[in-house]
Amino acid sequence: MGGVRIARPRLWKSGAVCGLRRLSHAGVNVGVMRVAGEVTVEVRRSARRRRTVSAYRDGQRIVVLIPAAFTRAEEAQWVAKMVARLDTGTRRGTRRAGTDAELMRRAGALSADYLGGRAKPAGVRWVVNMRTRWASCTPVDRTIRLSDKLRDMPPWVQDYVLLHELAHLLVPGHGRDFWSLVNRFPRTERARGYLDGISAGANLHIADDLAGDVETPGAS
Repeated sequence: MGGVRIARPRLWKSGAVCGLRRLSHAGVNVGVMRVAGEVTVEVRRSARRRRTVSAYRDGQRIVVLIPAAFTRAEEAQWVAKMVARLDTGTRRGTRRAGTDAELMRRAGALSADYLGGRAKPAGVRWVVNMRTRWASCTPVDRTIRLSDKLRDMPPWVQDYVLLHELAHLLVPGHGRDFWSLVNRFPRTERARGYLDGISAGANLHIADDLAGDVETPGAS
């Protein structure tokens, strides 16, 4: 991604800096660094965070979530590290889960491993226009859609979301029978916590866990 470095506090530079916008809402201090010809990095400081640092791609920019107590030096260190990590992860992710066909094969493997092969989707694909959910499925036509925001998350988080939607092909609601299927995945609770943390830290306004992810054609 090039040599990302600090030009002065809060201004990231690996080209010419075009501007900086700061704002604060819901206890989150936000700084947006626009870098010409390179990448836009948005740093969000949150009082809710104590130690953890995470990052994800949101369209053409990278969002880095850090604790509010971090010094500028710590911010610089972690932003550079997370930008480099995402760049590497994107190249690996393209090979691992870059196409809908690969996602479909992954769904088949998860169904075989945890659902006895009973969940058989007609189609699984990535979508970029999902703003309030991580994923959705339509049981009537057996289609599953995963948010593009999941691409840069750990594989086990992606697998949990995909298995969650696969289970809906067998049980539409979120009752006891549904969770008995999903909980066969050993990292279910950890993945749910990860997604909740990302949602809260980034103020994404995504529904709790994957509530509301079952779609019914023709419903308003």
